[in-house]
Amino acid sequence: MADITRRLGWRHLRGAPTAHIRHHRGTRLLHDGPGLSFWFRALTAAISEVPVDDRELAMTFHARTSDFQDVAVQATVTYRISDPAVAAARLDFSIDPDSGAWRAAPLEQLGTLLTETAQQHALDVLSRTPLSAALVDGVAAVRERIAQGLAGEPRLPATGIEVVAVRVVALRPEPEVERALRTPAREQIQQEADRATYERRAVAVERERAIAENELASQIELARREEQLVDQRGTNARREAEEHAAADAVRAEAEAARTVRLAEAEATRSVRLAKAEAEGAREVGEARAKAQAAWLRVHGDVDVATLHALTGTRLAENLPRIDSVTVSPDVLTGLLARLGAREQE
Repeated sequence: MADITRRLGWRHLRGAPTAHIRHHRGTRLLHDGPGLSFWFRALTAAISEVPVDDRELAMTFHARTSDFQDVAVQATVTYRISDPAVAAARLDFSIDPDSGAWRAAPLEQLGTLLTETAQQHALDVLSRTPLSAALVDGVAAVRERIAQGLAGEPRLPATGIEVVAVRVVALRPEPEVERALRTPAREQIQQEADRATYERRAVAVERERAIAENELASQIELARREEQLVDQRGTNARREAEEHAAADAVRAEAEAARTVRLAEAEATRSVRLAKAEAEGAREVGEARAKAQAAWLRVHGDVDVATLHALTGTRLAENLPRIDSVTVSPDVLTGLLARLGAREQE
């Protein structure tokens, strides 16, 4: 939309680079071109603004295939106005001199023209195509047919329209039909997924079996080696027991021999000691006998009083210690009498 400012009775228009401005005063063309800027009088000016940039027109319409199935077609047509003078002559692109807005809706008319033309060619190709083929190759076929139809449509060049590109975004059946068509594919995909899952499980089971077999083989080998180890340990234990027994036998024999030698030595020593003790006892007896005989001979020659004195002396030697002795007069008198009698004798 053009930018228009007002100054007293004059108007100033400043156009965009993508807008082609045509300014008429009566039958005279005063300004013609894109991105213009000029002053004009509102009462005598007739101004048209034709966009010359590329425009996108999105369209959605329904069609029916050869097997009587409804499909929705979503397409986009890119177009431009290549001849602004022709377009301004065929469609109303005039603007309000005060606001700069279009008085009519020229772009809607262009959109209706393009949509109906594209829909006509799309219906033509889809009406001869079954639904399954339309879903597989229908997008390309519809796009080519719409592009060819718009390129060969005489009304578009006559209106100054140039089609730049045609794109078909989607071609979809009704929701119920789409779900029905998706079911076999989903089932097939699910079957493939299940098969892949089963294959993975089979591979996992095979790997687990291989692992279990390896573990079992390892356990068997370990058990065999343990058996060999037990046998070797038993052999070692028997050998060690035999060696211990042999060593114990040797020690026992040596101990027995030593004990015998000690016993023999002890017996010899005991015999010798006994002989020595007997010899000593004999000699002591003989000495005692000789001493006794000598003692008897000596005492046989001694008088009775001397023997009594010796006996008293011997008794005194064998008596216990006497701290004090009390002699009564009677005893003392008797002893003195006896002594005096002996002296007299």
